[in-house]
Amino acid sequence: MKVCARRFNLYFTLAVALALLCGCKTEQQREQEKTKEVVGALRVHIEAGDIEAGSTQTISVLRSDPVLVTIANEPILTEANLITAKVIDTQGGFAIEVKFDEISASLLEQYSASNPGKHLVIFGQWGDKLANGRWLAAPLITHRISSGALAFTPDCSRDEADQLVLGLNNVAAKINKSSLK
Repeated sequence: MKVCARRFNLYFTLAVALALLCGCKTEQQREQEKTKEVVGALRVHIEAGDIEAGSTQTISVLRSDPVLVTIANEPILTEANLITAKVIDTQGGFAIEVKFDEISASLLEQYSASNPGKHLVIFGQWGDKLANGRWLAAPLITHRISSGALAFTPDCSRDEADQLVLGLNNVAAKINKSSLK
């Protein structure tokens, strides 16, 4: 009888240890999974010039001092072609820098070279299931952008910018992972 009790205790101890090691997630693991669920979306539109009336819309950019801009309905760039995004510190604030793949970098270069004096209008969405979103910026095109990187000062808080960048990087990682298969 003593032998059976010892075996039972040994098996019970091993089962509990295995359940603790394999079945339970740490708080850090839960937090990492939660941050991987955050998604982001980015749409870069070009200010419309002499385009057909049905293919444009007028939007309001900036919350504190709204500016009306007429843009083409279809974005020229999206998060589908994004390689990476980051928040960068600038003098007196922060900016978001997004880097696109080769094809989108070529598109950005073509649009920026052929539309000086117009605006690139940027729409962003972030958070769980893209709950938050708005027009973030309308930087003026002053030169040809050949680097494939677009930096802009967004009309959002630092926390919102961090959420957007996290979501964009998660989406970019998923897209890059699926394209490697």
